[in-house]
Amino acid sequence: MTAPRRDGPSVLVVGGGTAGHIEPALAVGEAVAGLDPAARVTAVGTPRGLETELVPRRGFPLELVDPVPLPRSVGGDLFRLPTRLVRAVRGARDVLRRTEADVVVGFGGYACVPVYLAAALTRGRVPIVVHEANARAGIANKLGSRFAVATLAAVSDSGLDARVVGNPVRRAVTGLDRPALRAEARAAFGLDPDAPTVLVVGGSQGARSLNTAMAAVAQEFSDSGVGVLHAVGPKNLGDAPVVAGDGPAYVTVPYLDRMDLAYAAADLILCRSGAITVAEVSAVGLPAVFVPLPHGNGEQALNARDLVAGGAALLVEDAALTPDHLRSTVLPLALDRDRLDSMSAAAVSGGSRDAAEVVARIALDAAGKARR
Repeated sequence: MTAPRRDGPSVLVVGGGTAGHIEPALAVGEAVAGLDPAARVTAVGTPRGLETELVPRRGFPLELVDPVPLPRSVGGDLFRLPTRLVRAVRGARDVLRRTEADVVVGFGGYACVPVYLAAALTRGRVPIVVHEANARAGIANKLGSRFAVATLAAVSDSGLDARVVGNPVRRAVTGLDRPALRAEARAAFGLDPDAPTVLVVGGSQGARSLNTAMAAVAQEFSDSGVGVLHAVGPKNLGDAPVVAGDGPAYVTVPYLDRMDLAYAAADLILCRSGAITVAEVSAVGLPAVFVPLPHGNGEQALNARDLVAGGAALLVEDAALTPDHLRSTVLPLALDRDRLDSMSAAAVSGGSRDAAEVVARIALDAAGKARR
């Protein structure tokens, strides 16, 4: 005899490895809980990714599956793939049973492959909703889209036949009132309360090119009346610049746990252009100078293209981010209040603040149909 189901749909949000996969999953999880308080949201990832740290902090239960990287060339990993895949799919099927999953919402990454296959191969099938955050779809989401009841994307031309909905962003960001929080944010970081302020972020580990270029002009920024909040990375704090004199402070931190406060403190951000960073910058209306990661398939430059084209951001190649470029372009921009206001308005108009709720509604609709 089958045990009676508990009230409320069971929604699995799947995305592991990097924050670019995990953050939109958790944003949709929050939106699901907001739309249907009876819903049971479970995050699914792998033991190797940031999800083991990020998911518990956000209060969601976490299930783990074996990662299945899909080899891009012929070699030992390719020949071991079938055995690994079978084992991982079995584990994912166990997760679907334990959670009584009514819908799987996948965001790409190694965790998605076994979960997509388990959902598609389960008797009666568990409906799949795929969301692609990047400008170029990854292999996992290309696979998942073959079985999906709905395929969604952040931007057009992602390589999927998808409905464009934007990138899901957490409520702490979409609901952020930067002007109202500015005084508190600047006080929290020890920044000048009135000076134009630049936020420099190179990702969770920092970025050497951003750190090196900014170190060369740190004193000039302060002398010109511009404050800086710079997340240099945990391993780079000892090399962080120190400024002298009575100008605004150049504040260095290893990592930013409160990005909402960092966004509120800033008038301009200098950063990489990962999909989630681009989405959050747009959501809060923060003018940006994007420095795409120079590796990979060029997707970071593509992530930023709409904001750059709309006048909300500038883009500079990593190799071109020199101290001279910071002096001639970024410093004058930080001091140009009118241009910053114009860029801020363009950033908000070019974004999609309700993407998390849109994806959540689609997922809940799919779950409702599966339960009937």
